Amino acid sequence: MARPEVLDRIKGAEREADEILDEAESDRDDRIAEARRRADEIRAQAEAEADEYEAERLAEARAGIEEEREAILEAGEEERAALEAKAKDREDEVVEEVLDRFKEAVHAQT
Repeated sequence: MARPEVLDRIKGAEREADEILDEAESDRDDRIAEARRRADEIRAQAEAEADEYEAERLAEARAGIEEEREAILEAGEEERAALEAKAKDREDEVVEEVLDRFKEAVHAQT
């Protein structure tokens, strides 16, 4: 084989190698872009799931707090009613005590 022919074959092999490298680099870039796109999808899905979980937990917590609040209000109402009834039962006794003390104070001054 003549020298010019060998050089042509070498140049052809180099071009072919360059094309293979270009194709490999392009394929690599495509794979990286696809991997980044997939990572973005996975991240977005995870964020959506986390937001949904957070909303559910917040709703559960609010429901629990509301139940506890209602129980506290009910207990407070019951206690208020019991104290009111007890005070009502002692009303005559207290009025009598106040009148007795007033009479004693008036008699002490005379």
